[in-house]
Amino acid sequence: MKIRQNIISDYFTFSKRQRNGILIAIGLMAICLCTRFGYSFFVETKTVPVDTSFFNKVTKIKLADSANDAANYDNKKHPYTSNYNNNRNENKPTDRNSTYTPKGDLFDFDPNTLSADGWKKLGLRDKTIQTIQNYLSKGGKFKHPDDIRKVYGLFPDQIERLLPYIKIANEQSSTNYKDNRATSAPTYSKPVYTPRPVIVKTIDINNADTSAFIALPGIGSKLAMRIVVFREKLGGFASVNQIKEVYGLQDSVFQQIKSRFVIGNASVKQLNINTADANTLKLHPYLKWNIANAIVQYRTQHGNFTSLTDLKKIAIIDDETFGKMQPYLTL
Repeated sequence: MKIRQNIISDYFTFSKRQRNGILIAIGLMAICLCTRFGYSFFVETKTVPVDTSFFNKVTKIKLADSANDAANYDNKKHPYTSNYNNNRNENKPTDRNSTYTPKGDLFDFDPNTLSADGWKKLGLRDKTIQTIQNYLSKGGKFKHPDDIRKVYGLFPDQIERLLPYIKIANEQSSTNYKDNRATSAPTYSKPVYTPRPVIVKTIDINNADTSAFIALPGIGSKLAMRIVVFREKLGGFASVNQIKEVYGLQDSVFQQIKSRFVIGNASVKQLNINTADANTLKLHPYLKWNIANAIVQYRTQHGNFTSLTDLKKIAIIDDETFGKMQPYLTL
């Protein structure tokens, strides 16, 4: 119990120096608080008024600019409609029973030779007149009265007013247009299209290079190269139908282009079956190793061949195989 009292007394007992320090700290805090609240009490704070006239003027200017931008946007968006409506409203009378009379005088004219003053007299706007002059200066020409409908800037009612008075030189339909406009519209005969004759170029398949084959429909660079390589291994094409044997060539493509293939006077390279060995014979696409070896073995046993038909005596050579390799063999 005595030990506990000593611990408490140690925490709550201060020396003289500590007590003086605490008093000084409390005094400084009191001075700060008095200074903070006393300053606002004794010193009068003045409120500076804000001049809002400048901001009001800026706001009015922004509102005026926004209104102008909106008006300009509408005019840019529909300039044709606004000008057209204004012109029509200026020319239209207020009395419903009276007739509408557009501006401009009417007279017979040729649109290809009429001057700018003449168009002005007809009642066209300056921009429309400039469009017509630019068209004529670049080589354009009005061939029929209805061609005036293509002019950008002409209103539909202006076109209907001007059409009866268009007189194009050397144009028969324009002379009767004014008299026939109430009964029927002018008709123009369309030119008859005559297709040009197609000249089909033929290709000598034994002399053509890859570029000649690539020019054919359905033949690419790889397929053209295969045709040339196959031709070199054969020793030349003996028949147009042999191209069908090229790997990758579809029958539909061959049927489309075979009419353009021809075989010139060049003869194919032939192998002498009485002197060539098996290694030489087997290099030909139509003579595989078994056939080449059979030919050499038959020749060794029976002597030289006296006729190409003697090859049919070899069991593995049937009529189809003999027919394919016959053009490339000789005695």
